[in-house]
Amino acid sequence: MLSASSFFNLSDFTHREIFAKGQFVWNALDHLKDYMQGYRYPDLDSPLLPEGVPLPATVVLYDGKILDAQGLEIIYGDSTKGGLQVKKDGEILAGAAVIMAGAVLLGRAIEIGRGVLVESGAMIKSPAIIGEMSEVRHGAYLRGCCLSGKRCILGHATEIKHSIFLNDAKAGHFAYLGDSILGNNTNLGAGTKFANLRFLPGNVVIKTKEGRFDTGRRKIGAILGDNTQTGCNSVTNPGTIFAQNCILLPTTTAPSGFHPEGTMLT
Repeated sequence: MLSASSFFNLSDFTHREIFAKGQFVWNALDHLKDYMQGYRYPDLDSPLLPEGVPLPATVVLYDGKILDAQGLEIIYGDSTKGGLQVKKDGEILAGAAVIMAGAVLLGRAIEIGRGVLVESGAMIKSPAIIGEMSEVRHGAYLRGCCLSGKRCILGHATEIKHSIFLNDAKAGHFAYLGDSILGNNTNLGAGTKFANLRFLPGNVVIKTKEGRFDTGRRKIGAILGDNTQTGCNSVTNPGTIFAQNCILLPTTTAPSGFHPEGTMLT
């Protein structure tokens, strides 16, 4: 009931091995750091990508190369729908990713996937993996161990640390996610906050109808199964776990524990 397969369709998730069979869904968070430290990252060593300072100019990543955007035509369409295009002499550079001037990359253990847009003012601390056709929007703060699948949105003024986004997961505006997992096609309303640390000492315990499960973790935010949504300015307590197709309505605080499929909290 609490394994990853009951929360997510992992068939098209590139990093599905992080969810070990037979383990609880939250155990993926235990594996995340080691997985990302052992990952093989592309070489980002280039004078066009200075480390730890705002980029002085927009750069394009294409076919393993780091290119100066000057002289290239960039069409800033919706990355998640394949709308980001880069052209050179009228020819489309298929799969090119764009890192806009003013973005900050801290560390070299960073992968920017095909068709990704990183907007001005975003900060990405390594390690980080940004899946293809995703957007890292202005003011996004990725604090390390951020793993995103395809077509994700890591949004404006959103802080993310030690968290996993499956494909098409979206945290578009003013959110906080720590030690959390977003399933496929999940969406966070503006201002959603996932609290991840209890006031009292001890591990986070998940309450279910079948009993209580000690996660062995001091910090767990929220885990959202596929197609689950939160409304604007909603909050989850540490260790809140939603199954698939759930809704947390605006300005609502979700109690910690397991919420079965189709739950609507008001």
